[in-house]
Amino acid sequence: METIDLIDWEKMDGLIPVITQDANTNEVLMLAYMDKEALELTLETKIAHYFSRSKKRIWKKGESSGHTQEVVSTMVDCDNDTLLIKVNQNGVACHTGRKSCFFTDLETNKIISDVEIDTTAAYGVIETLYHTILEKKNDDPSKSYTAKLLKGNENSMLKKIVEEAGELTFAIKDNNEEEIIYEAADLMYHCLVALGSKNISPERVKQELAKRFGMSGIEEKNSRVEK
Repeated sequence: METIDLIDWEKMDGLIPVITQDANTNEVLMLAYMDKEALELTLETKIAHYFSRSKKRIWKKGESSGHTQEVVSTMVDCDNDTLLIKVNQNGVACHTGRKSCFFTDLETNKIISDVEIDTTAAYGVIETLYHTILEKKNDDPSKSYTAKLLKGNENSMLKKIVEEAGELTFAIKDNNEEEIIYEAADLMYHCLVALGSKNISPERVKQELAKRFGMSGIEEKNSRVEK
């Protein structure tokens, strides 16, 4: 039996949780998931690869930021359903620019570690904004507009998309360049809030758009009808 077959993939529905530690300090950096292919890539390349449940694809840690993880060791637990990998972390592990993904005290909701690296440029403003929206889910709705949208009535949140789309339409009709940009940004923000409410990463929208390259609009619409 190959080492990788020790894992009970069927029991785990094809995904195994992975605890990632700093090889030098044993600090827990993050928790992620791997499917069989991601684990094979990790063992073969000695660079951590995971399966993103939000993006629905394998991703090499650091593919956007350059903050890769060099794997020192890979351990499986006694039930063959959890991995512990120790890595040499290049840069930071968290998309927020913090060394570890674990930086919020659950009881006090206080941030206990500072941002070490500005990751906005590395991940792009859309991805950064989306993750910021997700973080706002735990905020006080009286102090955060995003939290108010996410925790409030869903119809109210969705009405904002319709409202902002209308305002963008009028800005385009008025041929007001600054207003077009402003309203487009508002619309994009509210669309990201709606995606965040369903935990759908904008990466999946990008993947859908990428599939449509080389396909005419008529073909794309027909393919939806056939489904």
